[in-house]
Amino acid sequence: MKRSTQTIRLGAVVAASALVLAACGGSSDSEGDKASGSKSKGDGVLTFGSLLPETGSLAFLGPPEFAGVDLAIKDINEAGGVLGKDVVHVRGDSGDTDSGIAPAETDKLLKAKSDVIIGAASSGVSLTVIDKIMSAGAIEFSPANTSTAFDEGNYSKPDLYFRTAPSDILQGAVLANLLIEEGRQNVAILARQDAYGETLAKEVSKNLEAAGSKVAAKVLYSEKTGPGDSQITEIKNAKADAVLLIAFEETTTVIPKLIQAGTGPQDVPTYFVDGNTANYGKGDSASLPDGTLKGTKGTIPGADAGDAFKKRLATVNSKLKDYTYSAESYDAVVVSALAAIAAKDDAGEAVAKEIPGVTKDGEKCTTFKDCAALLKDGKDIDYDGVSGPIELGETGSPTAASIGIYEYDAKNKISPVDYISGTI
Repeated sequence: MKRSTQTIRLGAVVAASALVLAACGGSSDSEGDKASGSKSKGDGVLTFGSLLPETGSLAFLGPPEFAGVDLAIKDINEAGGVLGKDVVHVRGDSGDTDSGIAPAETDKLLKAKSDVIIGAASSGVSLTVIDKIMSAGAIEFSPANTSTAFDEGNYSKPDLYFRTAPSDILQGAVLANLLIEEGRQNVAILARQDAYGETLAKEVSKNLEAAGSKVAAKVLYSEKTGPGDSQITEIKNAKADAVLLIAFEETTTVIPKLIQAGTGPQDVPTYFVDGNTANYGKGDSASLPDGTLKGTKGTIPGADAGDAFKKRLATVNSKLKDYTYSAESYDAVVVSALAAIAAKDDAGEAVAKEIPGVTKDGEKCTTFKDCAALLKDGKDIDYDGVSGPIELGETGSPTAASIGIYEYDAKNKISPVDYISGTI
């Protein structure tokens, strides 16, 4: 596996004979107190609610994300917990935007006195519950939201929302760079018409065009029905030299349609994103015939967590096969727990004020146990997690992160071939 030393900073992608992308890159005393935004103390027990996909089009992300949360809870409690007590975990199912179960599940998590809600995975789902969570005085901490919407408009100022996944600004730049480095000058984009798909398609297009490449077609399809025949035909007629598919679980139905149209991965070089870069081999939750995806590449935000972390995840889920966003889920829990220690309070609003600070500008530490010990000694800490440096900014998003580039083998299994680090 190639390990990249390239650093990307946000900015325009420029093309030359060989492109170099040089610049991109708690619960309170009462519900009434929470709703009014008063600074009430927590109840002494840091409670995590997980709003993650057990069902729906992103269900393949559920097991690794739940495992990351479970392992973090285990590590924290084995190290003495938070504020002298074990932390608590309450599970919830985010479903997807089609199922619409997230608001009701969020109500259950808040009723269970969740101080921090880990999730949702889908940006679109998070947008349906973010105001409900924050108005209750709780934190929403997503391990997988990538839409730029969480750093814009009403969410552009410090609040109770955080994420450990970088925004699509960085993934869009890395994707564009990958396409251009591989000689793709006429790219067709087929994307979900939701907060995730539209944003990522826009970021990739912007960077491709800034580097002199053409976007042959940008086709958005309904997240409920998937692309119709006319949309598949539009991609075919674009005569592109690459197809970028920005999708979720519907990938298993879209790919056969592209193949039938003569525009499948073995006809035209195809690229995936974090929403669909999963294993599609025999025995996986969703599968495609062997060889279908051979050579297809995809990007997933996050650093290489390594085999040691994967082995530790097996202690909470021995059947785990996919690891996407497991590290980000783990780190979201650990960061929140460390912030509660720094705040000496488990109330969401108190914890939120300390979250950015424990991820930067202090003494480096990489485990909850070591970081908690430093805090006990009155030290300022900088937690670097299994997902990378994190370095949360004012809007609660990472300002430094990595994007992994993955490639499929003949059995439709993915493995990493490169990691690109970047700042936003």
